[in-house]
Amino acid sequence: MANYRNKLKLNSNSFLLMITIVLFLVMYAAGMIIFNDKGFAKPQMFLNLFISNAGLIVIGCGMTLVMITGGIDISVGSVTALVCMSAAYGMEKQGYSAYAAVGISLLIGLLFGLVQGYLVAYLEIQPFIVTLAGMFFGRGLTAVISTEMISIKNELFLKWANYKIYMPFGSFNKKGIYQPAYIYPTVIIALLVVLIISIVLKYSKFGRKLYAIGGSQQSALMMGLNIRSTKLKAYILAGLIAGLGGFLFSLNSCAGFVEQAKGMEMDAIAAAVIGGTLLSGGVGTVIGTLFGVLIKGTITSLITTQGTLSSWWVRITLSLLLCFFIVLQSVIISSKKKKK
Repeated sequence: MANYRNKLKLNSNSFLLMITIVLFLVMYAAGMIIFNDKGFAKPQMFLNLFISNAGLIVIGCGMTLVMITGGIDISVGSVTALVCMSAAYGMEKQGYSAYAAVGISLLIGLLFGLVQGYLVAYLEIQPFIVTLAGMFFGRGLTAVISTEMISIKNELFLKWANYKIYMPFGSFNKKGIYQPAYIYPTVIIALLVVLIISIVLKYSKFGRKLYAIGGSQQSALMMGLNIRSTKLKAYILAGLIAGLGGFLFSLNSCAGFVEQAKGMEMDAIAAAVIGGTLLSGGVGTVIGTLFGVLIKGTITSLITTQGTLSSWWVRITLSLLLCFFIVLQSVIISSKKKKK
């Protein structure tokens, strides 16, 4: 029975991931054909998907972890805003170093993960309710620190934010000048997080426990797994990742303000679901979440490049895709129940 469930989980992961990857490739190829004259086919346009969404990629990885267990975390947008504001206020008003800002960011994420994880795992409060309270608390605490936007002017921080890593390829601009493509260190960090979490989920005992708990808590309990401890660790790790993602977001915005990262929690959830993570838990990969983020970024780029459509079409298109993947998930879950 255990081997059957593992095989079924693998098949579900592979099928959903394949659909997500194919969808991304089709969308991006269509953009290259339609908007070739506007530079959509240039390598830098593709790399910009990673540059603009590095923070969301990292936060999506943390979201995937808790969703695999059957939970959810809607506080990540507020955590990101709090991290950005704390980093900006610390460096600009208190004279903290950029290294201290990194430490504070990770500490904020860790504390949110620890408290919320304890409430979910040991007090058995619904994850949505717990993280909803966390969302309001984080956003309110951001406003307590400052209601004004604080621009970050710390030299070392700006050096990190503006440091370009040039690629061995590029393109020619309209004047015929060759321009090498580039990325920022935030992209490298985001991809490393994806790689590490992917390895943890696939090869570690902790990763297998997460899938087991998400698949069936009763079965996991019968297998002798410590459900509470595993869930707590998942939320702590997700919180720590959210703190890191928030700092990467601040490197992109170079500022802190109350309304920052509003709706990011929905973007992270949408990316995870589009990437093949089941809302009911037990199935999901961070590679899929990565492609979910890239799909969101591609939609944004297509609408921006088109030029006449409202930015709200990004939300409309994402909602339609989300509905499609939720229906697809329901079909998969139904087929799994019939096979059992």
